[in-house]
Amino acid sequence: MSDTAGVLKPASAAPPMAPRVAHVRRRRHDAPDAWTLELEMADGAPFNYAPGQFNMLTAFGVGEAAISVSGDPAKGPLIHTIRAVGPVSRALTKLAPGDPIGVRGPFGVGWPMAQAEGKDVLLVAGGLGLAPLRPALYRLLGERARYGKVTLLFGARRPDDIVFRREVESWRGRFDMEVEVTVDHAGPEWRGHVGVVTGLISRQAFDPSATIAMVCGPEVMMRFVAMSLVDRGLSEDFIYLSMERNMKCAIGHCGHCQLGPTFICRDGPVFTFTRLNPLLAVKEL
Repeated sequence: MSDTAGVLKPASAAPPMAPRVAHVRRRRHDAPDAWTLELEMADGAPFNYAPGQFNMLTAFGVGEAAISVSGDPAKGPLIHTIRAVGPVSRALTKLAPGDPIGVRGPFGVGWPMAQAEGKDVLLVAGGLGLAPLRPALYRLLGERARYGKVTLLFGARRPDDIVFRREVESWRGRFDMEVEVTVDHAGPEWRGHVGVVTGLISRQAFDPSATIAMVCGPEVMMRFVAMSLVDRGLSEDFIYLSMERNMKCAIGHCGHCQLGPTFICRDGPVFTFTRLNPLLAVKEL
């Protein structure tokens, strides 16, 4: 099974290290430490990408960071959801409408949308891990007849940390998908599930032979989710994880994101659990 099937390649012929200029069209606060930026390319050209790919975003005068695309690949502006955790990401989240931003990409291997056709799809997200899964969900719902049952399991630390809250509430109201949300900690006003997202897996009924899982979140969470799915009979070949390491060049030259023999930026960020499992078991990596 190929990790690269169905993945679009960058449409631009620009050198991979040369950013294109875009401008912030809209800025939205999505969680206590996360903002969503809608971008418009300065040259007006379309920006094609596949669900699960990422861009290198430049805060001019500060630096650049690898950020997954979180918008709808079929329509609308280029969208990224960013957590402010360092100098570059904080600078990016402070950009206002009209401000310039550099964009390199898209890069990497995306979600296996072609392999998922005709199958049930289970998406499992932890925290901001919902952002890289959001384009896949848009594709699943936009081409609904191509896929079987669609289920989203989403875990956050607290109710206030639920990103894309209005969309999550809207998805829960649909008749053609199932959504379960859990939080680690909550007050008496929260009436949903409390506990880690892996606890939701045991509540799901699915046919392991007809299901593909797409998982994104903290590395330890993904490892436990994948092992729980394997325990339920799902093959490691049909469990896909999106990794996030310290990506600097995005083309496999600098080595910052190396995981054993694998470069996350070039060979991923989406991998089968078959490929990642031996690497995640090595503590030194």
